[in-house]
Amino acid sequence: MPTEPDVPTVSQVVHRAATVCDPEGDDEGLPRLLERFEDHDEPITAETDVESMLAESTRTLDPEGERPAIRMAAAEATYLAHRRTQISSEREELLRLAARAEFRAIRRPPWRSGSGPKALSSRPGGRQLAVRVAVGG
Repeated sequence: MPTEPDVPTVSQVVHRAATVCDPEGDDEGLPRLLERFEDHDEPITAETDVESMLAESTRTLDPEGERPAIRMAAAEATYLAHRRTQISSEREELLRLAARAEFRAIRRPPWRSGSGPKALSSRPGGRQLAVRVAVGG
């Protein structure tokens, strides 16, 4: 009796990421992402550079970076490729964890941050996103 869960395929990981990012199926770009990976039936562990593979697809489908659902789905798929046991986790939890992994917060010292937005940066060389960070108590 196996104790390890089955390793998901590339297709399964991308499909889960897309449904996490757009559960209603409203975004017209995500079906194109799914289509690119629908025949990738190899285990996600067989892909040597998942991040580059997903980044290349993201750049192809959204060269101007104007489709946040595609970018977040790629971030989610990258996260799930490395954290395969999380694939069945709740949607909100997966979104939070993938966003934290992909967009590392750059924190300013409290005396310099004021009440303005905090900057979140993607990987080195990426664009900066300004968002307001809610401080939990």
